[in-house]
Amino acid sequence: MTAPAQNPRLAAARRAHILSALSRAGAVRVTELSAELDVAAVTLRRDLQLLEAEGLLVRVHGGAVATQREPGAVAPRVSADGVLRPAGAIGVLVPSLNYYWPEVVRGMEARAGERGASVLLRGTSYELQDERPVLARMVEEGASGFILAPNTDTAHSQDVLEWLADAGLPYVLVERDATPPGGSPAESVTTDHAHGAVLAARHLASLGHRKVGLVISRNSPTSRKIVAGWNAACRELGLTPGEHVERVLPDRSTPEFSATVHAILDTVRRSGITALLVHSDPEAMAFVDLALSRGLTVPGDLSIVAYDDEVAQLFTPALTAVAPPRAAVGRAAVDLLLDRLADPSRPVHRVVLNPALHARASSGPQR
Repeated sequence: MTAPAQNPRLAAARRAHILSALSRAGAVRVTELSAELDVAAVTLRRDLQLLEAEGLLVRVHGGAVATQREPGAVAPRVSADGVLRPAGAIGVLVPSLNYYWPEVVRGMEARAGERGASVLLRGTSYELQDERPVLARMVEEGASGFILAPNTDTAHSQDVLEWLADAGLPYVLVERDATPPGGSPAESVTTDHAHGAVLAARHLASLGHRKVGLVISRNSPTSRKIVAGWNAACRELGLTPGEHVERVLPDRSTPEFSATVHAILDTVRRSGITALLVHSDPEAMAFVDLALSRGLTVPGDLSIVAYDDEVAQLFTPALTAVAPPRAAVGRAAVDLLLDRLADPSRPVHRVVLNPALHARASSGPQR
């Protein structure tokens, strides 16, 4: 019994679909093609065999990969056992999926899509002591490299860097500076948060403020850079940082939060402070609300600048804010990693991006 004859036009359309999918993603899977085209897997394997004979693709277990890629595209990952993995899968590990990081991740996803890569996203927490198990699971899921913001304040921070070095996969740090084993700084994309604090200090000085204060929401790598830039700018500009106002706030969900904000406002009034830089937006909003409840005016009695500009413009009054280039950080990190995958011998790149200050209604001239 002979096999039924194939319709040449349908066969040609199938193969055109396969080649089109290869040009977009760099790899195809038989199971996915079968669902898309409603064609038996055995028929698609025959198509792949013919296209391979024409030099248009290379078959691997489970599908095929393209023989040629556009400049900057990512090779699909084929494991040692020949199993096809997602093309250019990037393992992304960030310490939070709340404020700050979502826009960074959206920038990563958009840029990865433009370059034919996919993203495996995991969010941990600032309290997680050891990220190695999370990273290992992403390798099992097909990650061919990492973009991550590890917790640098735990006993396991150096262990994580050693694990990354031993894994042999390229990685890019985001909003982190670290030196892995070997003594050379890791590839990274960071915001110059110290410069962001300088922008805030210069803005307040230009409005005539001389006694100013800084409030941060957590002891994090970002906040430490803000403190360093703020202190340097105050010295340069001749500003007097408010005594005892360089404070770290407790978590907003705790009963101590409002009491701490009120205590800082007591110090503000007692010390004659006329302006605050507050990290981050929600904490700055709380300062405005509690200041208004005490009869203070913003910006008449107290100017407030937020650091992050996630939702600052939506508040009333709209908050003056320092805006890190979050989406640009994500895009730059993807470019660094994919360029490293394409050329492992390229020099280490450490990219630093500047934030911007957006002046709005919460800051004004000193009375």
